[in-house]
Amino acid sequence: MRASLIQIAVNDGESVASRRSRVAELVRDQSDSDLVVLPELWTVGAFAYEQFETEAEPLDGPTYEAMADAARDAGVWLHAGSIVERAGDGSLYNTALTLSPTGELAATYRKIHRFGFDQGEAVLMSAGDSLTTVTLPEQTLGISTCYDLRFPELFRGLVDAGATTMVVAAGWPARRRSHWTLLNRARAVEDQSYVLGCALAGTHAGVEQSGHSLVVDPWGEVLAEAGPGEDVITVDLDPKKVAETRDQFPALKDRALGVRAPGGPR
Repeated sequence: MRASLIQIAVNDGESVASRRSRVAELVRDQSDSDLVVLPELWTVGAFAYEQFETEAEPLDGPTYEAMADAARDAGVWLHAGSIVERAGDGSLYNTALTLSPTGELAATYRKIHRFGFDQGEAVLMSAGDSLTTVTLPEQTLGISTCYDLRFPELFRGLVDAGATTMVVAAGWPARRRSHWTLLNRARAVEDQSYVLGCALAGTHAGVEQSGHSLVVDPWGEVLAEAGPGEDVITVDLDPKKVAETRDQFPALKDRALGVRAPGGPR
């Protein structure tokens, strides 16, 4: 499976409509890939809290429409990062969208761990309460968003749900970039899965973004890494590598705490 991560630069001054159109073209350019991944809240910026209310949209809003057209034109599975979703009751969620190659909405994931320590996203957004996986022809994706990366129990839940490749869409600050690299590699090693970490670049709301999107294999090796600016990285993933790793070094089988019933994924 060929995966492309599009590291989008979100800078103050570019309109949401202009960025949406630009990103759709970037997705169309990845027609040689099977899966395309975008970062968290790339429409508004992960720290642009003052825009959350005004730019919130329903699941079938303008971002979905633009990304559905792009996925369909490119013929790719598209993890379209996340949007500020306005639910029917008016609540806001940080919601990830995954689209099929025909442009259908294959899955949504409302971010469970909200960042902010009683400020920002943590008070403006409601929390999700369900794990999400997406079954592709050769891989099962486990979906997560940014701050989720710091909570390994979420990823173990995704492993138990059958995930073999973890997708992390993020707006990660540059001042904690070392944590970004470390935690993506840690999740890959401990869950013996591929990890696709797609981060924002640029500076918005005064917060410089880390960039350095990366693809990590089930042994924790970094297969590709972007620089600090807008970039695209593309990697061919071997769908057999996860099963081979889990067979060669069956650490997941030795779990003693929080284990599913016998017969679950190894």
